[in-house]
Amino acid sequence: MSLVYRPARPDDLAATDALVVASINELTVRHGFGPMAAASPPNFQLFSLEDDPDGLWVAEDGGAILGLAWSWVCGDLWFLAQSFVDPARQGHGIGNTLLERTMEHARKSGAAHKALITFTFNRVSQGLYMRHGLFPKTPVYVLSAARERVMKALPEPPLRAAEIDGGPATMERLVEIDRRALGVSREKHHRYLHADPATTGVLLCAGDDAVGYSYFSTSGHIGPLAVVRPDLIRDAFATALRLAADRAPEKVSAFLPGTCESALGLAVEQGMRITFPMLLMASPGYGDWKQYLPRNPGFM
Repeated sequence: MSLVYRPARPDDLAATDALVVASINELTVRHGFGPMAAASPPNFQLFSLEDDPDGLWVAEDGGAILGLAWSWVCGDLWFLAQSFVDPARQGHGIGNTLLERTMEHARKSGAAHKALITFTFNRVSQGLYMRHGLFPKTPVYVLSAARERVMKALPEPPLRAAEIDGGPATMERLVEIDRRALGVSREKHHRYLHADPATTGVLLCAGDDAVGYSYFSTSGHIGPLAVVRPDLIRDAFATALRLAADRAPEKVSAFLPGTCESALGLAVEQGMRITFPMLLMASPGYGDWKQYLPRNPGFM
């Protein structure tokens, strides 16, 4: 059978998730981190496929999925959420061809900015991304700690939290916060998170003014989080830590860009330690994440 590159279908997503898990674990084990990924329902992939079918591509040979590339677009931002090839078939040009397909998605969208989050030690992929105009911007650290350690001496939340209700006024404020933190609206992604029963979202308020937002999962993971000004990032993260720790069964975790020094300082003060290093890569003129903490490498 010949290798075929085609748009993904909903019934491909279980196989692509299995490929992603296997590829990540092969890479992280090879670099001494042990297996890091586990299978999960591809809910956001399905959401993205239904929202914009041009953003998901697969490489298939004889019915077997050998690679995938998945990107999404919000306003002027194109984001490469996943790009993986079966480790046994790497080095044969599959990844480059898939990236060309998804780069065409970026061109068709008219996006002014492109970005992705990848593994710090994934040198081959970084070279490929740089050849396509995405360059290293800032490290993104995965930090975590036991709930009890985070709670120790954690100050009272500096900001007031009001649960996100999904109404028009709330969505309008979320859009404004994202525009000031990221330069684009992510309204459709807020609606996705609001419908997720495992995720809680809050507006972060200074007095009566909503100055940011944060989401946290039932597992204790924080993100995404955004604020309207860089000087608010520590207070916002402190408030999110308290909210997440109050609900977390065992541990609290977050993705923190190296540009968010005050939030990183607070994380270390509360006993959180780096568990995994990642890297934000982006096109020139984008990537100054001083007001934003991503959720994960796929969602951003």
